[in-house]
Amino acid sequence: MARDYYEILGLDRGADDGAIKSAYRKMAMKYHPDQNQGDADAETKFKEVNEAYSVLSDPEKRAAYDHYGHAGVSGNMGGGPGGAGFGGDFGDLGDIFSAMFGEAFGDAFGGGRRGGPARGSDVRADMQLTLEEAFNGVEKEIHIPTVVACDSCDGTGAEAGAQPSMCPSCGGAGRVRASQGFFTLERTCPKCQGRGQVIDNPCRQCRGNGVIRKHRTLTVKVPAGIEDGARIRLAGEGDAGARGGPNGDVYVFVSVLRHSFFERQGPHLIVHAPVPLTTAVLGGEIEVPSIEGKILKVKVPEGSQSGTMVRLKKQGMGLVRGRGRGDMLVELNVETPKGLSGKQKKLLQAFADAAEDSHPKTKAFVEQMKRYLSRV
Repeated sequence: MARDYYEILGLDRGADDGAIKSAYRKMAMKYHPDQNQGDADAETKFKEVNEAYSVLSDPEKRAAYDHYGHAGVSGNMGGGPGGAGFGGDFGDLGDIFSAMFGEAFGDAFGGGRRGGPARGSDVRADMQLTLEEAFNGVEKEIHIPTVVACDSCDGTGAEAGAQPSMCPSCGGAGRVRASQGFFTLERTCPKCQGRGQVIDNPCRQCRGNGVIRKHRTLTVKVPAGIEDGARIRLAGEGDAGARGGPNGDVYVFVSVLRHSFFERQGPHLIVHAPVPLTTAVLGGEIEVPSIEGKILKVKVPEGSQSGTMVRLKKQGMGLVRGRGRGDMLVELNVETPKGLSGKQKKLLQAFADAAEDSHPKTKAFVEQMKRYLSRV
């Protein structure tokens, strides 16, 4: 009597597709003949595992099996050895065999690389900008090494006047078949590397590869307002594709250099400006530069403290692909005078004596300190 398919895979009858696939992979790897050479029992179990999976992975076959048992699927089993059909997902077999035995098995069941056109690799380039360049936008040149089609053979890989010929090993298919035990495997042709053609008279410049490495100069248009860490894509400017495939892209990563005056915060610019003590006390104006090279007047409110922020609207960075500008935030840092003369010190002391009640924060701090010390 044939064994129950669910029992073979160690599953309950209500198992979902994911559980069936997972159990199959585990059992197939465990009992594969190449892992158990000379073990007839393992070979038999491997056939049973494949037979069970070919039924349970197919919704129609599984329904028939659940209703009628082996009689419901006996006419549907494929022609593998011992009736072990392979009606399941060959992509799964490719994953299993590629993990176990490398490209030869994985390639045979769809896990390997094909020999058709292949997209070229992407290329990274780095670009540094000053804050002014980021503000205004700029066009800059970058110099990068890329793989390009050989200009001597126009990318064919054959010497001028010669043409590639059909690969005698695969007959132009790019794939060859080989027997491995009771499997017939298909893999990339090793002679032509999947191209389907061989070059009898290879190009001397590219040595038959059809591509060469060459330094190129590209012009990059940097939009105004670009931020540090932004990425600019130059489509189709990367490495040339293989066998007529499309080119890759170039990705330019932008870094904006630190500025001597401005600190950037998104679309806004921050300026840390010193303010004379007298200006902070009495109020007045100071001057700061703009990113455009102009002089801006900043009104200092009377009684300003260090850390006070004054906002100058629309004096920051522009917005990429948008209208308007950020603001400039001027942080006021009150400067304590140094190197006072004797006369200046007397005047300042007279001011301090007369302004005893003009420091509410200091007075509140002293009162709080006294209350604390009285409880200690």
